[in-house]
Amino acid sequence: MKFLQCKMRYWLIPAFWAIAYFCAIVQGQVSPPTRLRYSVLSQDSIQISWKAPRGKFGGYKLLVTPASGGKTNQLNLQNTATKAIIQGLMPEQNYTVQLIAYHKDKDSKPAQGQFRIKDLEKKKDPTKPRVKVVDKGNGTKPSPPEEVKFFCQTPAIADIVILVDGSWSIGRFNFRLVRLFLENLVTAFNVGSGKTRIGLAQYSGDPRIEWHLNAFDTKDEVIEAVRNLPYKGGNTLTGLALNYIFENSFKPEAGSRAGVAKIGILITDGKSQDDIIPPSRNLRDSGVELFAIGVKNADVNELQEIASEPDSTHVYNVAEFDLMHTVVESLTRTVCSGVEEQDRVIKASALAPIGPPTELIISEVTARSFMVNWTHAPGNVEKYRVVYYPTRGGKPEEVVVDGSVSSMVLKNLMSLTEYQIAVFAIYAHTASEGLRGTETTLALPMASDLELYDVTENSMRVKWDPVPGATGYLILYAPLTEGLAGDEKEMKIGETHTDIELTGLFPNTEYTVTVYAMFGEEASDPVTGQETTLPLTPPRNLRISNVGSNSARLTWDQTSKSINGYRIVYSSADGTEINEVEVDPITTFPLKGLTPLTEYSVAIFSIYDEGQSLPLVGVFTTEEVPAQQYLEIDEVRIDGFRVTWHPLSAEEGQHKLMWIPVYGGKTEEVVLKEEQDSYVIEGLDPGTEYEVSLLAVMDDGSESEVVTAVGTTLDSFWIEPITTISPTTPVTSVFQTGIRNLVVDDETTSSLRVSWDISDSNVEQFRVTYLTAPGDSAEEVVMVPGNQNNLLLKPLLPDTEYKVTVTPVYADGEGVSVSAPGKTLPSSGPQNLRVSEEWYNRLRITWDPPVHPVKGYRIVYKPVSVPGPTLETFVGADINTILITNLLSGMDYNVKIFASQASGFSDALTGLVKTLFLGVTDLQASQIEMTSLCAGWQVHRHATAYRIVIESLQDTQKQESTVGGGTNRHCFYGLQPESEYKISVYTKLQELEGPSVSIMEKTQSRPTQPPTFPPTIPPAKEVCKAAKADLVFMVDGSWSIGDDNFNKIINFLYNTVGALDKIGADGTQVAMVQFTDDPRTEFKLNAYKTKETLLDAIKRISYKGGNTKTGKAIKHVRDTLFTAEAGTRRGIPKVIVVITDGRSQDDVNKISRQMQADGYNIFAIGVADADYSELVSIGSQPSARHVFFVDDFDAFKKIEDELITFVCETASATCPMVHKDGLDLAGFKMMEMFGLVEKDFSSVEGVSMEPGTFNVYPCYQLHKDALVSQPTKYLHPEGLPSDYTISFLFRILPDTPQEPFGLWEILNKNSDPLVGIILDNGGKTLTYFNYDRMGNFQTVTFEGPEIRKIFHGSFHKLHVVISKTLVKVVVDCKQVGEKSINASANITSDGVEVLGRMVRSRGPNGNSAPFQLQMFDIVCSTSWANRDKCCELPGLRDDKSCPALPHSCPCSETNEIALGPAGPPGGPGLRGPKGQQGEQGPKGPEGPRGEVGPQGPQGPPGPQGPSGLSIQGMPGMPGEKGDKGDTGLPGPQGVPGGVGSPGRDGSPGQRGFPGKDGSSGPPGPPGPIGIPGAPGVPGITGSTGPQGALGPPGVPGPKGERGERGDLQSQAMVRAVARQVCEQLIQSHMARYTAILNQIPSHSSSIRTIQGPPGEPGRPGSPGTPGEQGPPGAPGFPGNAGVPGTPGERGITGLKGEKGSPGIGTQGPRGPPGPAGPSGESRPGSPGPPGFPGPRGPPGHLGVPGPQGPSGQPGYCDPSSCSAYGGGAPHPDEPEFTPVHDELEALELWGSGI
Repeated sequence: MKFLQCKMRYWLIPAFWAIAYFCAIVQGQVSPPTRLRYSVLSQDSIQISWKAPRGKFGGYKLLVTPASGGKTNQLNLQNTATKAIIQGLMPEQNYTVQLIAYHKDKDSKPAQGQFRIKDLEKKKDPTKPRVKVVDKGNGTKPSPPEEVKFFCQTPAIADIVILVDGSWSIGRFNFRLVRLFLENLVTAFNVGSGKTRIGLAQYSGDPRIEWHLNAFDTKDEVIEAVRNLPYKGGNTLTGLALNYIFENSFKPEAGSRAGVAKIGILITDGKSQDDIIPPSRNLRDSGVELFAIGVKNADVNELQEIASEPDSTHVYNVAEFDLMHTVVESLTRTVCSGVEEQDRVIKASALAPIGPPTELIISEVTARSFMVNWTHAPGNVEKYRVVYYPTRGGKPEEVVVDGSVSSMVLKNLMSLTEYQIAVFAIYAHTASEGLRGTETTLALPMASDLELYDVTENSMRVKWDPVPGATGYLILYAPLTEGLAGDEKEMKIGETHTDIELTGLFPNTEYTVTVYAMFGEEASDPVTGQETTLPLTPPRNLRISNVGSNSARLTWDQTSKSINGYRIVYSSADGTEINEVEVDPITTFPLKGLTPLTEYSVAIFSIYDEGQSLPLVGVFTTEEVPAQQYLEIDEVRIDGFRVTWHPLSAEEGQHKLMWIPVYGGKTEEVVLKEEQDSYVIEGLDPGTEYEVSLLAVMDDGSESEVVTAVGTTLDSFWIEPITTISPTTPVTSVFQTGIRNLVVDDETTSSLRVSWDISDSNVEQFRVTYLTAPGDSAEEVVMVPGNQNNLLLKPLLPDTEYKVTVTPVYADGEGVSVSAPGKTLPSSGPQNLRVSEEWYNRLRITWDPPVHPVKGYRIVYKPVSVPGPTLETFVGADINTILITNLLSGMDYNVKIFASQASGFSDALTGLVKTLFLGVTDLQASQIEMTSLCAGWQVHRHATAYRIVIESLQDTQKQESTVGGGTNRHCFYGLQPESEYKISVYTKLQELEGPSVSIMEKTQSRPTQPPTFPPTIPPAKEVCKAAKADLVFMVDGSWSIGDDNFNKIINFLYNTVGALDKIGADGTQVAMVQFTDDPRTEFKLNAYKTKETLLDAIKRISYKGGNTKTGKAIKHVRDTLFTAEAGTRRGIPKVIVVITDGRSQDDVNKISRQMQADGYNIFAIGVADADYSELVSIGSQPSARHVFFVDDFDAFKKIEDELITFVCETASATCPMVHKDGLDLAGFKMMEMFGLVEKDFSSVEGVSMEPGTFNVYPCYQLHKDALVSQPTKYLHPEGLPSDYTISFLFRILPDTPQEPFGLWEILNKNSDPLVGIILDNGGKTLTYFNYDRMGNFQTVTFEGPEIRKIFHGSFHKLHVVISKTLVKVVVDCKQVGEKSINASANITSDGVEVLGRMVRSRGPNGNSAPFQLQMFDIVCSTSWANRDKCCELPGLRDDKSCPALPHSCPCSETNEIALGPAGPPGGPGLRGPKGQQGEQGPKGPEGPRGEVGPQGPQGPPGPQGPSGLSIQGMPGMPGEKGDKGDTGLPGPQGVPGGVGSPGRDGSPGQRGFPGKDGSSGPPGPPGPIGIPGAPGVPGITGSTGPQGALGPPGVPGPKGERGERGDLQSQAMVRAVARQVCEQLIQSHMARYTAILNQIPSHSSSIRTIQGPPGEPGRPGSPGTPGEQGPPGAPGFPGNAGVPGTPGERGITGLKGEKGSPGIGTQGPRGPPGPAGPSGESRPGSPGPPGFPGPRGPPGHLGVPGPQGPSGQPGYCDPSSCSAYGGGAPHPDEPEFTPVHDELEALELWGSGI
């Protein structure tokens, strides 16, 4: 259509533009930008602006090319930009500009122009506004000027001192912008020696004067000095710098003039590392008007603290250095008006007479006050300001009085303290100099005439004379007995009491009593006395009666009505018996179960409330057991007779009657009844003589003397004569048959048992003969005694019939023989060997068992073709198959199976078996070069990975890599030319590795040139002198780099490492990883201890080659290098430097975020084709410090200095940079340093993890006596900073003791405390202590309702802010107290830092208190407490201003949002609060397959373990009887000593002044059971245990006492609790389903539940998990049965503490008090290791792609991104670009004159 070609010319102009735009869209063209304009900003920078084109376009391409030829620099801009700044230009150089708009793949026609800065400056006139040049796009001439710059025209003059931050965080590039800003600032004023003077100081770690106020006479000289201002570098100590200019700049000798306005201007880019409040206040008070300018990371709150009021005109803050020009005009106007105002005030005050007061007189001096008098100052004095402070240091106090007053009394002073006093006259517009003087207060009066009287066993009275003016008294009393010296107690009483009673004392113990007179919080000198309590009275008059053979009776006299009972200890003289019993307050007691004829010692102790008395002792000997008088036998019959004796006595124990044939036989016995005196024995053999015995058996098993008698039954056996009638002569024959019932049985393969009945007692012997049935000439004969009736025949032949004959032998010949046959069992072994389930390292063998019973099987196997031991295993008789494991892959094995039988082992069942071969095939070499070669192979179908090893045959150097199971090729780099290598491929199947498959190959012969290195070791840079870090370099070794560029990386690493100072465990440790497909550790952190060896190792690193997998490499660094084995040190900054030239082929975002959150500082350096957005994801925040980009590998030199600076600053040992709450701060993450983090806490003894304030926050319970500690040299190797904030989030528990303990302390090598925070749970106070610079120990104690709140059992956040002069306490983000201290001395690093240590503990193995700790940080700043919002506390959390909780999401959404694609699966988190019930959502796509967990190394093949059934071996031969040893002499048994009496718990008192260390005391008795605490938050879900049996319901308990009022909770807290409850119900049900799934199949088991203490009736709750092991009590008297506790796991037995050495010196008047804590509690055991990860899940379905998101916010240019085009200081021919996004921003940039 012709219309679409825009040839219709009769349209109006608006319609024309519309059609033109439409045509451009239809034809696919992009309209060009128009109206190019140029504005000169400085000698080497210019701003270009333009008018945006009409129509749709994606962005701009801005190209700047030197006209004389050179590199064209291009900048891509967003479509919202209309301006850009070009820097680094040459003023005499002509430049060509092309601006192109583009849309997708189409570009517009370029808008073109040319400029030269020198030509543009010629068109400017200093008296006229700045020129703005407009280029229409075709090079047209500039237009007239458009703006005017402000100049201060006031005739008033001023002394202006500018304080410039020169720390490393600014950088050299940004410092150029600071110089430009200063130049514009100086230009705005009329500068000269008689006009406005300008001085400048630069600061970092230490400030320095660049020039004083009187250094220059003209403005040009000052501007020239600004332009040449050097960059200093260092830390950010703003407070020190402010104090420095206060003391050095505003002085007459520095050029400061009286009667002239004084201005101070601070420029800084970060938060100060010290306190800024006192020095800035001093400057303002001295008349200096302060302005504060912050850039980038400056703290606005800190700027407001520094600047004068109002903040709106004295505080300026800009986001970037290139925006500083936007505040120049506003600042100069405000300074100009401030100078005029000060000038008016000064001139007005000069007309009136002023001067200081005179004649300072100090009188009425007491210990707590004195009066100050002065003579009035001249003129109209409005007020007097009196300032006073201790000379030795402390917070200045001041009092302001009316101008008519000339005296006042200063009160509440410290005694014996010299004070500095200054009185100032305050006029309407000024103040005079101070009238100064000093005075020392008197000592406090002390108590006198101390008397200790009315002493009893457990009390004494104390009285003294009253002290005038005292507000109360502090009484300290403690036992002097060794072992109890630490049990000091205190008592505070009012000023009206001077006679008190001390109770609860230990008997027979010497006590020291000290009395202080208290004047407020100050104490007088003490008065001390000593007295010993009376001993406890033992019982009297021991009588021992009724002594028998096994009993006796004790009787004694009672001595006191306060006795609770007695403890009776009795023991035998030889020490074999020691018995103890406790009885009620009785006076007689029988002893039973004693041993006859034994001497016993008895000790009886009286038991009182205070303990037990000394023993009352005695000795006695038991009597002999009486024997029976006679034993008679009568009424004899053929088969029995009757036995009679004296009647029996029950006291002699149990009686029994025994009888046995005299000539051998079985013994029989019967137990007799009490008072029985006869017994008829029946069932005896006729004509047999029997021995009968009667004896008594005592309770302890001993027997009395035996009474015996012999009786014979009647003989009924008569042999009848056998008569043979003969016709002539009669003959009589008698046959002796002594054997009846011959039996052969119990057949085995090698034995038979023969048994018979004896029918004639006259047989003397039996002859047993046996031989094989067919007739064997070798007949065996065995003779046995006449009273034996059985015999085991062995060894016999298997499956053989034997004839056994037994013949009785009499004195006069042999009797009739009796014979019987018997046959042994046949021998049979296993049969039919079968092989199944063959695999690469195992196979199963099966066999048929033999027909006859066996005891088990012995399996023996051995490889055929390789040497190795023969392995064997045993299985039981009921098993006929076994899986043999740990075999070699592809190996033949000989297998033998033996059946174990009674006769030995059967014949072997043998066979040959073979495992499958786990190895590659077709291994070949390819791409053989001089320093590299590749190997390829046929993929194995079951392989999960391959381990490829290449070994040089010349020097045996090896390289090793592991690749995936689908890989069929791998290349090696960094090889030696013309060298022969052996390449071996090991196939891996999970943790199993097969044998190697190897080939030999030789590299080509031409060598490459090695990289060149500096000939000498580089010296350390100043900024790195204090660096101490664990530093890991990650170097990309992919194919895209190549050998030459890799050598350049090595040179860069050489120079960077060379800038470090000390290498090793006492300085910086360095490791290196080269990464491609798989990361390779070149060396670990602890590999090198000197810089020389480290640099040599860097030179020897060889190029690897491969793909780029950065994410995998970062994970490798975390899991492999940052471990204790690799040398990682706790508490030392962890720094990673990543160097890469391309985009990673795996995910880097997740692992980078995790490591940044864990406190790792990551620097990312990109080269050439690296993805800048990926570098930002890898690097820590802010990116300006952590992300670098260079065009090529030759540009490393441009970023070298800045990288070294930032790395060393991060590694500062005094205050390292840490990542906290999304910010990089100087400080210490103490939880991580103590190992109280989720990944480390299981290795810390006595610590368990619990839910914190919210379930998403974990906290860590430090159990009793856990005494968690770390060496100070690992936590604070350089000590503590001078100003810092200690932050805790913790909770006091119901079982936290009432005595003081250290929440955190630093101890020296002698375990003496140096600094710390003490909590007194009894006195409800908080104390901070340290040593000042004079070496004096100083403490400040805080108390009151806000302090007491932290002891109520809930979580509280505590900030303790320490500066040079003050200690502030902030509880739950509210300041509750502030006290002055002297400047602190630094600590030593040769001791330890401990948590929860009891104050009374002495030595390294003391006790510690239980409490819960969620957060612990030390921040090197005094303003952190003001910035904290306490978002972790539910009652103070404001969801609008606080960041979202971890792993949380809103419960409901008001707007519907389209579903996006499914995200990656998240890791398991801590239990979060339960959300509200939402609507049914659409089913999400199935998640991706999870990662396979790490695999453990394969162990060497071992023998098959036994199946659990042992086989009984053949009995061994009996050994010879040894000689009888000599009998040792029994030692005498001493009387048991008295157990030390534990004292009663005293009432908790207030904490007093620490005394000298005493010896460690013994553990006190267990305290009473406390009232039940509030329900705790739900615990973290543990592993599912077996289902427990339902316990019976508890009975309703008594109503509990009314608790203290809890903290008010916000509605957000209520909602959070409700969400938690709901979530816990759902997770409880899910846990049950999980348990059912995890326990199928499982063994049935049960857990006996124990009823807990009764509580108030409530709603039924879900069953709780078993609690921890209840604490066992100290050894003491048995008490009544206690309430059963819930069973818990057995804890680890604690180590026995060493006995402390006695203290040196006299007894101190005051030590940290507190009653002894409960003892004996077990520590919880350390958690077990984590289970193996589950198998990888099935792959998820691909999700539906979500819609395209909106365009992101415009970016900004920071120095690191600019370095991509310049890399530091730009080359003159390579300009730098700063994109400008809108008209206003461009105007601000132009107006600054940068």
